Amino acid sequence: MSEDYSTKGAYVTGGEFTRDTNYIQDRIVADTNPASYSSENNNSKIGHPDAGVSDGAQLWPVEAGRYRLVAARACPWANRTLIVRRLLGLEDALSIGLPGPTHDARSWTFDLDPEGKDPVLGTERIQENYFKRFADYPRGITVPAIVDIPSGAVVTNDYPQITWDLSTQWKQFHREGAPNLTPSDQLEEMLPLIKRIFTEVNNGVYRAGFAGDQNAYNDAYNRLFETLDFLEERLSTRRFLMGDHITEADVRLFTTLVRFDPVYHGHFKANRNKLIEMPNLWGYARDLFQMPGFGDTIDFEQIKAHYYVVHEDINPTQIIPQGPALDNWLEAPEREQLAETGPWLDGTAPDEVRPEERVQSGHNPMYPA
Repeated sequence: MSEDYSTKGAYVTGGEFTRDTNYIQDRIVADTNPASYSSENNNSKIGHPDAGVSDGAQLWPVEAGRYRLVAARACPWANRTLIVRRLLGLEDALSIGLPGPTHDARSWTFDLDPEGKDPVLGTERIQENYFKRFADYPRGITVPAIVDIPSGAVVTNDYPQITWDLSTQWKQFHREGAPNLTPSDQLEEMLPLIKRIFTEVNNGVYRAGFAGDQNAYNDAYNRLFETLDFLEERLSTRRFLMGDHITEADVRLFTTLVRFDPVYHGHFKANRNKLIEMPNLWGYARDLFQMPGFGDTIDFEQIKAHYYVVHEDINPTQIIPQGPALDNWLEAPEREQLAETGPWLDGTAPDEVRPEERVQSGHNPMYPA
């Protein structure tokens, strides 16, 4: 694998951190006729619910049981897909492989599985599945990735698009009562909001943490907290980002917020204040955490292990902090009064997480040791 795209140890390269966003833009869709898609709304850093087909991209048919979602619990981008899969009830249609929290230059490994191999794919690391599609794949071996089980080859790792497609293209396999996370009447307002959240918050914490000089760090820090202040104010009058109901925007913000105090505040120097010191964002984050599909996907121990062990240039000792205390995630958020209706629009909450997919006891305050 090219050292230019190694995922081992060194993340600070000097100046401003720039994320490599060149992903495999194949898509898994209900209609595989390219003529059904325009060339608009593609190549976006946030994806699009009505995305077109990128040049050279292949369309794969939606089929229950054919694909496996490989998504490490530690990774915020992968965590999105775990949440949306749960909310939509796609467990029977799309299985999951869960790599461990740490990786080396050759990528994420299935070290948590018996004999260190994914029980469905039979591989020791997701890199093998990339190479089955593209020999000596030269870029970052990232999660989430969706793998075609029959061939063992990666179909796509385009995380900005995957969750949109789970909502829009996999509808025939949604559970009864699945919420509409992409309400068409809110997209005009929601898409710019999601773009700002990605640029300044989701990726903003990385721009602060991986900054190579003081000016780059200062810029990322200031933009991050300017946006968090904006979101704090926005959430003072509404239960969720778009109002009474949970949407894709909430999924995308949540995965950063839940990692903020355990990792980003200290490890990435995003330390103007903690999340627990922003009353509306903290109440909002707890509100989501306590809902089925959100908090039950969170493994705080894996999250901390990933950041503090893998990012050797930031934390050369690889010591994992014991704190912070996490029982406060179960405190009552008391935000129902901000909404007139329930959080699921015309849908319902997902069922309890399946036992085989439950976070390890002791890694989440929902599941004490």
